[in-house]
Amino acid sequence: MSESAPAPASGGSGKAPGDRGRTSIADGVVEKIAGLAAREVVGVHAMGSGSGLSRTFGAVRDRVPGGQKASVSRGVKAEVGEVQTALDLEIVVDYGVSIREVAREVRENVIAAVERMTGLEVVEVNIAVSDVKLPDEPDEEPETRLQ
Repeated sequence: MSESAPAPASGGSGKAPGDRGRTSIADGVVEKIAGLAAREVVGVHAMGSGSGLSRTFGAVRDRVPGGQKASVSRGVKAEVGEVQTALDLEIVVDYGVSIREVAREVRENVIAAVERMTGLEVVEVNIAVSDVKLPDEPDEEPETRLQ
């Protein structure tokens, strides 16, 4: 007596349900994940342009009723392929921190978050430090730090 394997259901492809179809991830999704991950690093004061005036206009625009909400992806640009992504970040750091160390921690945190959440391989994270926030400068744009 020989036992035979059950025949696949009519129309079945033999693939597991989770393997049928394609998942695409928009650039904006990766940018949001990276922006949030970068803001978690101590020493990152803000994301985006270092110009105080530009940050001020951005803060005002974000507070206008009916206007855009504060963008967590400000200062982040992603290029997303099918299995890989590359990121460019622009940050403002607090005075007194080691820029090299903050950049390393941002890079590590961003790569870990993006790879864990998307499954994409992060091939590079380029970081441009566009300004330093001095202790006596007024806070023009409050940045919420995730706890």
